[in-house]
Amino acid sequence: MEVEYHEEYVRSSRGVQLFTCGWLPAAAAPKALVFLCHGYGMECSGFMRECGVRLAAAGYGVFGIDYEGHGKSMGARCYIRSFRRLVDDCHNFFKSICELEEYRSKSRFLYGESMGGAVALLLHMKDPAFWDGAVLVAPMCKISEKVKPHPLVITLLTQVEDVIPKWKIVPTKDVIDAAFKDPVKREKIRKNKLIYQDKPRLKTALEMLRTSMHIEDSLSQVKLPFFVLHGEADTVTDPEISRALYERAASADKTIKLYPEMWHGLTAGEPDENVEAIFSDIVAWLNERSRSWTMEDRLTKMTPAPGKFVDSENRGEAPVRARPQGQRRGFLCGLAGRTHHHAEM
Repeated sequence: MEVEYHEEYVRSSRGVQLFTCGWLPAAAAPKALVFLCHGYGMECSGFMRECGVRLAAAGYGVFGIDYEGHGKSMGARCYIRSFRRLVDDCHNFFKSICELEEYRSKSRFLYGESMGGAVALLLHMKDPAFWDGAVLVAPMCKISEKVKPHPLVITLLTQVEDVIPKWKIVPTKDVIDAAFKDPVKREKIRKNKLIYQDKPRLKTALEMLRTSMHIEDSLSQVKLPFFVLHGEADTVTDPEISRALYERAASADKTIKLYPEMWHGLTAGEPDENVEAIFSDIVAWLNERSRSWTMEDRLTKMTPAPGKFVDSENRGEAPVRARPQGQRRGFLCGLAGRTHHHAEM
């Protein structure tokens, strides 16, 4: 199926220029919307391209944003000063798409890979009634006991995080070698200059650790329908993490599938036949849950209580503020400066 690709830069509430992109079915209106949350150090236009094209070819409108400091967005490379900021940027952009007149009746799904799985879960917790489901691919939603740092180490690093926040001093193994099984695809990913391949910055590593611990403590608050996929041979995020999410989540509609002998990079690093099987499962799950919503349906589903999220900028509970209706319009609707082209599947 022919697919249209679009790009646009938007500004965050802090004035940071952020890269956004979208894939749409060329010949028909999308049957539902899917919002991409990429992993740590990754980006949307290249690394997540196959995901966007495949889902658009299956009839979905797919939208992604490069986090601050990631991909084509502005900011210090792969520096996450505050995970809350990252989530807020996604929240504002994704909701601005959902508010467009032509998309208001569409189902809204989050799609998160690895650290993007944590972003997706926090977006759900921020506005529990807004999202209609989530696809979580090897999500970072709990720190494995095998790799969790000793509390004394965490305390020491926390004492210096505001002194040397951007220092690349956190030791780590080569994630690309560990995540992507197919050697040809692995080298293609390694040659992508938009992907961050240096050591994690101190503040970034601590924000990811705190976020994982927060989500681990909040798994019972997950209530939306979700499909979690994980490779059983994953050494980057433990498959038991996904099993814990499945077992502890309060969702009435939840599905887990573990794939024997597959690694962390299920959608970008496996042999073609495995990638085909993964996307076949994802599209089938989305198809079963896509529907047209009326305004009355939405109002019935909505709940007034805001979500809360704790981060390093506000060690207490931070109230979540809803984005004003109609504040932003225009993405994929004729803004000057956008680009688009066609792709075939």
